Amino acid sequence: MPAVPAQPGPPAPQPSPPAPAPDRAPARRTAFAEGFDQVRAAATTEPGKLRIIGAALALLVVLFGAVTAWQTDERAAAADDVLHKSQPLSSAAADIYRYLADANTAASSGFLAGGQESAESRERYEDDIDRAAAGLVRAASNSDPDSRAARTVAELNTLLPEYKGLVEQARTYNRQGFPVGGAYLRYANEKMQEEMLPKAQNLYTSENQRLRADYADATPYPWAAIGLGVLALAGLAWAQHRNYRRTNRVLNHGLVAATAAATVVLLWLVVGHTVARAGLNASYDHGVRSLNVLHDARIASLKARGNENLTLVARGAETITLTDRKTGEKVTVDAYDHDFDQDMDVLGKGLAEASKLADDSSGEKPVTAAQGNMKVWKERHAAAREQDDYGNYQEALSRVVGGKGATGECFDSVDHNLRLALTHEESEFRQSAGDGVDAMTGLSVGAAVLAVLGAAGAVLGIGRRLSEYR
Repeated sequence: MPAVPAQPGPPAPQPSPPAPAPDRAPARRTAFAEGFDQVRAAATTEPGKLRIIGAALALLVVLFGAVTAWQTDERAAAADDVLHKSQPLSSAAADIYRYLADANTAASSGFLAGGQESAESRERYEDDIDRAAAGLVRAASNSDPDSRAARTVAELNTLLPEYKGLVEQARTYNRQGFPVGGAYLRYANEKMQEEMLPKAQNLYTSENQRLRADYADATPYPWAAIGLGVLALAGLAWAQHRNYRRTNRVLNHGLVAATAAATVVLLWLVVGHTVARAGLNASYDHGVRSLNVLHDARIASLKARGNENLTLVARGAETITLTDRKTGEKVTVDAYDHDFDQDMDVLGKGLAEASKLADDSSGEKPVTAAQGNMKVWKERHAAAREQDDYGNYQEALSRVVGGKGATGECFDSVDHNLRLALTHEESEFRQSAGDGVDAMTGLSVGAAVLAVLGAAGAVLGIGRRLSEYR
């Protein structure tokens, strides 16, 4: 057999390439991320933009109305407190001081009359004590339990019976002709002048501070609300301009209604608060300031009258040493007469200031009359002191607590005219402050209602535009 050449064997198996790895499933996204993408995609369309604009306008108008209502309500409440709470309480505190000082004056006048004390003088003293006690009760009910005013009222309630007891002892000894009665009356006067009246002055100061705080809360402009109002109107104007550029339509009824509502609220806010602020400022400048000056002048007249009486009660028992301004020498003077001169200086300055603050003839006339009464009072007092210095005590006494021509007549005239001036200024205050309160009446509720209507108009106006894409 012929030889068969060797045949090549089958090729060696080659290793197969690795199989491709299967594709991994994409990571699942959160619902929030998917929703955000959908919103972002929708916002790029015109309907999406319109929805965002409508929501922003509605929110802005509602926020404007809410802030307006909030700030207006705060200022209206503070203005109402000025008219019906803090100013009446301030006047009541001044009345407490006046009743205490007048009671002290009536007590000294009755003491000088001795056994001849009139029923009118006694009744005046008792009436002043009762009114001061009633005023303290009202002040206690309107004071915060832990406040300084409450503590002051409690201290005065403790001192008042002590003072009244000293006066009764002085009267008892005086009717019996015992000189110790004068010592008791001087001690009562010292308690009044050094303890009770300073505390009453502190109460008056506290109430005046509360009054000024209420004015500070009622008068500032509501800048946050005004700023939001301007921003809301700017946003509505921009939306209408944008709508005009895309549709060539001049008006959108909903947006026009929203603009009108926001404009009314803003004008009402600015005009109403401006009128209220003017009324409150007028009530302070032409009411509160005059009342404070007149209260101080009336208190000075009461203290002067009390010291004038005590000059005769003490009969030189109370003296102080002063330095003569011209010679530089030390001189000894009657303490009560020295205090009388100081009180009359305060009264004169107060009347001069009240005359400047008076803005009409009705307020100026009683002040001018009081100035004339004060001048005569000083002249009669000098004549009485001259008689006392000469040793004519009974003549001096008749010139002070006697009938016609006595200094008591001048004091009563000063007090009467100051009371007339106070009544006039209180009327001026109530009129101006009442105008300020009335100017903000209904503003907070009206702003809230108009803001809701404006927001609804903005939403309806944008909704009308969206309906064109359906």
